[in-house]
Amino acid sequence: MNEKKPKVIIRKCERYDTDAVERIVRECFADLAFTPCGNVLIKPNIVTANRHYIHHSYTHPAVVGGLIRVLKHNGIDGKRITIGESSGYGIPPGLFMYESGYAALAKRMGVKIVDFNEDDSEWVDLKRSRAHPGFNVAKSIMRADTKIWATKLKYHICCQVTNALKLNIGLLQHRDRMKFHDDRLNEKIVDMLEIGYPDVVVTDAIVIGHGYESAPRGIDLGVVMVADDPLAADAVAAFALGYEPADVVHLRIAAERGYGSINLDDFDISGDTALDELRDITRGVESEYQDIHKVKTPIKFYCGYSPGRKEFCYGGCLAAVKGCLGTIDKRRPGSVAAARPGAIVTGINDCDVIHPGQTVVLVGDCTKVTGRLEAAKVKRLKGCPIGTSQLIFGLPGSFGLPSPASDADAAVKFVYFTLRSFFRRITLKIRSIFS
Repeated sequence: MNEKKPKVIIRKCERYDTDAVERIVRECFADLAFTPCGNVLIKPNIVTANRHYIHHSYTHPAVVGGLIRVLKHNGIDGKRITIGESSGYGIPPGLFMYESGYAALAKRMGVKIVDFNEDDSEWVDLKRSRAHPGFNVAKSIMRADTKIWATKLKYHICCQVTNALKLNIGLLQHRDRMKFHDDRLNEKIVDMLEIGYPDVVVTDAIVIGHGYESAPRGIDLGVVMVADDPLAADAVAAFALGYEPADVVHLRIAAERGYGSINLDDFDISGDTALDELRDITRGVESEYQDIHKVKTPIKFYCGYSPGRKEFCYGGCLAAVKGCLGTIDKRRPGSVAAARPGAIVTGINDCDVIHPGQTVVLVGDCTKVTGRLEAAKVKRLKGCPIGTSQLIFGLPGSFGLPSPASDADAAVKFVYFTLRSFFRRITLKIRSIFS
């Protein structure tokens, strides 16, 4: 962690222009006295992408393209630059790397692009963790001498804000991705700082996302932020989105664990755009999928607690339901509002669920209603938490919604990249056996 006063630089950048980003990043690195060296890992946010209807979920390639130019200007050979990501759970990252334009960017700029699931890895125990005891860490992360997190600023359905700290979930291979991704998600995010503590953060806040962060609507914020401390980067970003940093749960936990301050007065905030100007732009923005009860739909939601701990389970099956409906809403605007009436239940609910003549869907293995349950049909979707495939095939039809799986073009690409990833991982296992 940095002992000096953390710096956050906010620079106006109103469009995705690689030349403009290169100039801004170069000047900011000089201001921060930051000199990248050795093997450089760039971790963008490529959680989802679809060239037809998902455009603001990922760090724009123009931002990373400008960053790579700066690295090369600083003498870093392209062979020592790696773009790494694991992307959304249950979907092959190669698909999103292709759809977002990152595969083409890496080829064009002569740098490596790595799906962490297809990389050699080793198990690493976390010594400061509260939820995650450890995870399989890709060698491209372990071998990095310089870590640069190229984040996408968005509102988040579970954690209020996604920027530098939340980005670390994308370090996890899919086999570890959903562990403790329940009522312990905010603790898990902070756990990840032990491995994922970047040297510098470059934030794409030119167009930010709201709604469901993996299929969001865009808001023009028109800036790039560069910081030498992830907590400072996130505290400033949170304030820009209308939050007090201490009200963002994972930021407060990180500060309490001693990772740094989240007090804006403790930072050196500079640049050509005032932070209050950004807050004025986002004032009044409601990211409705943060509270699913605010989503306009005849579907009723019963959101309960997790077994054992009896804590509200915001990050498990409920998050998956939000994601499914949010994606449907983005692909077919208005369809969720026009859904067939019924109910979706997640977690353990100590109440009555009365929906005569309608369908009630229980999502997840532990979900149950301890009160009276009345419906024309009760359907259970199994999983802990529920997986992407179970949801997109099992949920929409219950409410007359168009399934994302009905997109033929996306389905073909999904199959192709799934098979490609499967064979690459098999090859990796064979190589590890004989090495």
